[in-house]
Amino acid sequence: MTELRTTMLPLATGVTLNVALAGDPANPPIILLHGFPESNRTWRHQIPALAEHHFVIAPDQRGYARSSKPEGVESYTADKIAADLFALTDALAIDRFALVGHDWGGAIAWMAALREPKRVARLVIVNAPHPQVFQRKLFDDPGQRRGSQYIRFFRETDLDRAPDKSALEQFLLSLFGEHLQVRVPPEEKAIYLDQWSQPGALTAMLNWYRATQIIVPAIGEDPPRPAWIDGPFPLQPQPTLVLWGMKDRGLLPCLLDGLETLIPDYSFVAIRDAGHFVPWEQPEQVTDALLDWLARRPA
Repeated sequence: MTELRTTMLPLATGVTLNVALAGDPANPPIILLHGFPESNRTWRHQIPALAEHHFVIAPDQRGYARSSKPEGVESYTADKIAADLFALTDALAIDRFALVGHDWGGAIAWMAALREPKRVARLVIVNAPHPQVFQRKLFDDPGQRRGSQYIRFFRETDLDRAPDKSALEQFLLSLFGEHLQVRVPPEEKAIYLDQWSQPGALTAMLNWYRATQIIVPAIGEDPPRPAWIDGPFPLQPQPTLVLWGMKDRGLLPCLLDGLETLIPDYSFVAIRDAGHFVPWEQPEQVTDALLDWLARRPA
């Protein structure tokens, strides 16, 4: 059985991340980035299989679980979070690596891979929209606009600042019921509640949404249309696999439209019976798809 070890790793960006490590450091490295409202446990089912032939690095990103939670919305802009990724690889003396991201982790992965193609050798995206496609659909697709109204709530709520955080915690748990095709086991709920109860965690997690520049129009609103969503966009330079839980109610399959024009080396796998949290809703399908693609796209 693969040994999973964790370490608190101080980074040059000024934060300390709780990082799960597995596999032989001499093997090709692969970094797994989780999203909201989770931790590196997003990948608990994939890590053992990946570690057979890779050095697996799965951080709790800034603001989450036991990692640092710097104050201020400005501490959670995407450029700072992406800088953590490269500082993490520098701290581990890793140059080139495969990168996998789910949800917000996928958003960071899209950007990091585009900015540093010499370092990100292969890219895997799991239910995380391409930035240009996402912004365009928020203007043009009524269903996706409706499905993304939670972002407006997360930006505006003050429940995270209330002395009693239970209302927000219960709201977050209710999101799983809306977006899952499976039940969250009681032991996993207990882990979520423990991680969310860390001082400053709920505010830090929501600050990712407050810091992003993405425009989420209200239902019926007609704000000015950003010019960049209709213009040329840099092509994704790496071989890229997109895995998508097709029953995701927050990030709809319309977000797959046009990806083949943005990614020259594009592979796609649909996970038909999964919602948003596909890495643990359908873990075997995700693991098999990852291993198969990585084997066919060696570093």
